[in-house]
Amino acid sequence: MLGGDVDWSSTLSYRHALWKLGFGVAEAMDTAQRGMGLSWETAKELIARSSIEAKACGGIIASGAGTDQLEQKQSHTLDAIIAAYEEQAEYVESKGSKVILMASRALAKAARTPEDYKAVYGRILEQVKEPVILHWLGDMFDPNLVGYWGDEKAEKAMDVCLEVIHQHVDKVDGIKISLLDKGKEIEMRNRLPKSVRMYTGDDFHYPELISGDENRYSDALLGIFDAIAPAAASAFQALDNGDTATYERIFAPTVPLARHIFESPTYAYKTGIVFMAYLNGFQNHFRMIGGAEGQGQ
Repeated sequence: MLGGDVDWSSTLSYRHALWKLGFGVAEAMDTAQRGMGLSWETAKELIARSSIEAKACGGIIASGAGTDQLEQKQSHTLDAIIAAYEEQAEYVESKGSKVILMASRALAKAARTPEDYKAVYGRILEQVKEPVILHWLGDMFDPNLVGYWGDEKAEKAMDVCLEVIHQHVDKVDGIKISLLDKGKEIEMRNRLPKSVRMYTGDDFHYPELISGDENRYSDALLGIFDAIAPAAASAFQALDNGDTATYERIFAPTVPLARHIFESPTYAYKTGIVFMAYLNGFQNHFRMIGGAEGQGQ
């Protein structure tokens, strides 16, 4: 942001840098301060512009669809939440982007039982044109999402989420979970249908989760890759070539940085990511939406 306006040139230039390295772009997500400064109206323009650029260079893009056009301080009905999801998912698909179905603060506030989550997600998944990526964002990333899927215990919440996935397996490409708990990720990964990907959001244990085990591995949809993209690209090339030693050697020094950026309060990680973008020369200032760089957000 410069003078209250988005620096579109620098913003899109960085997307091209990621595509050139072979990455896909997860657009308008929490890393972009979605629902934490980035309004839905500005997110729409970001999604539209990035989708055009992705098409032009053959890049992969998936964009966040949520409910953040709803007033956060108010309570909303499930029907209103469904309508908000519908509006955003339809917009993302209309721009030629894959949908990432983001966790909803409004739903976390309104839902009373796991059945409410099943009803809302079921309605949206029945309507999307192409399989989507679900996103289970833990409350360490957003305290407003405590008790998501209808239970504060992750094990019971996981059961609800898996039920939704199994019931709508043909509409789910995968799920990104951001719980910073590799054990829970591996457990859920092993319980997913074979056709559904696990996209790790674990910025603490990503090297071992991506390399996987004898059962399955995790794909990656990680905020830390924003800061370490060149190293990650080299690590993946080594892994593709079967050179796990080089893969591990490249990633090893990146983990302490990731754990520092995503340490408690984890929701403030975006400040570290933007500071790294500044240090790496992708922007000529250290500024965030709403002055968040000076507020720990």
